[in-house]
Amino acid sequence: DDNSEQFHFYDYGPKDIATIFFYMLVAINLHAVIQEYILDKINRRLHLSKTKHSKFNESGQLAFFYLFSFLWGASILNTEEFMMNPTSLWKDYPHSRMIFQVKFFYICQIAYWLHALPELYFQKIRKEDIPRQLCYICLYIAHISGAYILNLQHLGLILMVPHYLVELIFHASRLFYFSDENKQKGFTIWALLFIMVRLLTLTLSVLTFGFGLARVENPGFSIADGNFNVLPVRIGCLGAICLTQAWMMWKFINFQLKKWREHVKNQIPKKKITNTKNKRIKKEPNRG
Repeated sequence: DDNSEQFHFYDYGPKDIATIFFYMLVAINLHAVIQEYILDKINRRLHLSKTKHSKFNESGQLAFFYLFSFLWGASILNTEEFMMNPTSLWKDYPHSRMIFQVKFFYICQIAYWLHALPELYFQKIRKEDIPRQLCYICLYIAHISGAYILNLQHLGLILMVPHYLVELIFHASRLFYFSDENKQKGFTIWALLFIMVRLLTLTLSVLTFGFGLARVENPGFSIADGNFNVLPVRIGCLGAICLTQAWMMWKFINFQLKKWREHVKNQIPKKKITNTKNKRIKKEPNRG
């Protein structure tokens, strides 16, 4: 049909390494531009301490990236209608052929998180912050690369988009908090969505690896065909996702407990001050 639209499909290969390296260099340049022309100017106005200065730069860079990735990923999900048909996560697996937008999205994601490794040196990150940042950078690289190589691009997209939304809310809330410590409502929204997204991630993962891929018509292992639908791979993927979600929940609970303890400590001196004031008022004679 002359009126039909033509689609070109792509797969992955060794040449992707050169493409990822190129866009990693692009990400380094964009990182420097955002830092110099936006974040540094805001930092000069806020006069933050060294600790807050480092966290502000981290949240500022990640907020830009999460916003861009969320809008891009949501656009792909809307165009391809992955959310409307959950069976597309495992139906016709392996999804070895990708449209350009999906392939380019994954290339940019891997390139960005790889660029974050040399940025630890370029940005002169404090030594005590390096293990924390190195941990989540490596987790992003492992999970996104795993979804790309194992032809689980549909599942990866559906899990990344809500996760990036939650992370965007957190880092945006932290930026507002640094500008005004009374602005903490964003953290409440983040906490609620964080738990919901963790449950969504576990549900979709169990549904895909435990039920969907286990019942498809073409199980087997073939690198040439891009088919990795075997029990050890499914268990490994599901285990990695579950362990990561459990670790994130553990960090989340510790973060909330720390904030609660700080709130209690701040309330105790205020109560003592109000009690001493009330006692002084009672001791003063009635001058009427």
